[in-house]
Amino acid sequence: MAHIELKGISKTFGKHTALKDLELTIEDGEFFVLLGQTGAGKTTTLRMVAGLLRPDAGRIEIFGIDALREPIAAKQVMAWVSDEPMIYDKLTPLEYLEFVAGLWSIDAARSGETARELLVSLGLERHLHERCEGFSKGMRQKVAIALALARHVPALLLDEPTASLDAANRAVVVELIAAKKEEGVAMLAIVHDDEIRAEIADRTVDVTTFAAAA
Repeated sequence: MAHIELKGISKTFGKHTALKDLELTIEDGEFFVLLGQTGAGKTTTLRMVAGLLRPDAGRIEIFGIDALREPIAAKQVMAWVSDEPMIYDKLTPLEYLEFVAGLWSIDAARSGETARELLVSLGLERHLHERCEGFSKGMRQKVAIALALARHVPALLLDEPTASLDAANRAVVVELIAAKKEEGVAMLAIVHDDEIRAEIADRTVDVTTFAAAA
């Protein structure tokens, strides 16, 4: 069974056709990268899969779940890392983890231990109990990545997960992604770094062609 499947996805904004008849299938353990120039529809695609934006036509399935008819069920089996990390400033990284665990009714003890290990591996050990309001964009990105990976879901959506990180932390994230691939997690991502894409991407598609066909 395909973990993530898009069938005939189309989306317009006013008179602009962002995507038309997009077809994608991401299998278990696959890191699938969306390519295309700015405005080609890459982030639009991720947001539709994440349930943040509804397509005008087509079907999205996440692990066999119709994401348009059952959005809550679909979100329970995937995690999303935005290029603009969305975390609560007044919470510490560990408090935010507890919040996410409660939101999705997941085992806080298990996810908490995993998240702590991830945060430490990303260099945030000294900041575990600090409020996120003073964090740089790179630090916020680390928190978002750690919490997404800590949920132990079979599908991940990643929008430029390494863009705000230094070389050492980019290498750590690549290792974490490789480990998720070994676990069979399906990942749909936007990655502009050619070296990282060459190292971990299994397949790529230029979504520009689905807009140009409109």
